[in-house]
Amino acid sequence: MRNSQSPAPATGSPTGTGGPAPADRAARRAVTVFPLLVIAAGLAGLLSPGTFSGYGTDVPYLLGVVMFCMGLTMSLEDFRGVARRPWVVLLGLAAHYVIMPGLGWLLAHLLHLSPALAAGVILVGCAPSGTASNVVTYLARGDVALSVSVATVSTVLAPLLTPPLTLLLAGEYLPVDAGSMVTDILKTVLLPVVAGLLVRLLAGHRVERVLGAMPWLSSLAIAAIVAVVVAGSADALKSAAGTVLLAVVLHNGCGLALGYCCGLLGRLGRPASRAMAFEVGMQNSGLAASLATAHFSPLAALPAAVFSVWHNISGALVAAWMARRAPHGAGAAG
Repeated sequence: MRNSQSPAPATGSPTGTGGPAPADRAARRAVTVFPLLVIAAGLAGLLSPGTFSGYGTDVPYLLGVVMFCMGLTMSLEDFRGVARRPWVVLLGLAAHYVIMPGLGWLLAHLLHLSPALAAGVILVGCAPSGTASNVVTYLARGDVALSVSVATVSTVLAPLLTPPLTLLLAGEYLPVDAGSMVTDILKTVLLPVVAGLLVRLLAGHRVERVLGAMPWLSSLAIAAIVAVVVAGSADALKSAAGTVLLAVVLHNGCGLALGYCCGLLGRLGRPASRAMAFEVGMQNSGLAASLATAHFSPLAALPAAVFSVWHNISGALVAAWMARRAPHGAGAAG
């Protein structure tokens, strides 16, 4: 699964000579532009809430656009990668769906979050891997093949794992209709992804010509989701911004660190451990925002909106630090 929020490193890896490779420059540009775009959208929603607050019902459709674009960037090779290393992928999947939901629940208790914010933080933790993780793994000179495999499986299994985990961990804060959540994830995540994959398989050469535009289309859709979410709770954000940011920074930071440690404890090697860090610590915050808006409240969607900005910034910074520590000439694929 190639990245659907920012251009994927389609070919090559950093060469170490003569400046960055074209794919490397494209990836760096993507992880720089996307957070700026989302920040601008959030500010627009905060400063002019009346412009965006009436579009809450459109959030699932916007997410569908993102997931369809993701499906277009997928190929059968992504699934073959899972078959080649099933136990390593299973470890990444288990780490993702244990660490991030658990951290969300723990932070909700430690920070004494309100019921809506607690449910929102937990829901972010229960979401599948973030679609920016593949590019950030590439920039960190990590195991891109493993990153793609874990992201693919976590997304496909989201209808089976996200609702029951949310019910288990967030049910003490707000009522959770897990059955309805399963239906929503099937409609807004799995169906668009499968549709995109089928279009790619049936019209491969034609799709190849427009693949470069897909990441930017999905980036605009994510930015629109953030604007709508922020506008829906603009007043509450002014008083809760510090708490939400603290929860998001701790959630993401601990996820990155624990994901990396899981890779080391599993003796996967440093490139694979870098991939594990980003697959655990980076979430599909667009899905979390959509589900929170539909099943909880606009306030519950705020952690997802903030996470959408922060995990791209932190991911880029951590990737740059890891890349500097990588051996000279190390490749990005595992």
